[in-house]
Amino acid sequence: MAAKGTVLYKPVGMLLGMAAGMVAGMAFQRLWKTVAGETEAPQPMDRDGLWREILPAAALQGATFAVVRAAVERGGAIAVHRATGRWPE
Repeated sequence: MAAKGTVLYKPVGMLLGMAAGMVAGMAFQRLWKTVAGETEAPQPMDRDGLWREILPAAALQGATFAVVRAAVERGGAIAVHRATGRWPE
């Protein structure tokens, strides 16, 4: 039988994951505007895009999503642990 913390965490984790994706997208847009001074990051399939623009944009986007996801997952696990006394698996 699944631990109470794990059962509770699954639906919460799914909702937090969706929220994290939205927050990460907004954070990346703001970071890109600050770093590059442009409102939109270059897309990999853009015909006129340059490697020196596309690869840093992709790296920043990936790092942003990973950091936000880790923060949200960790925060959710800590909240479940505090509520149930068990660490979600």
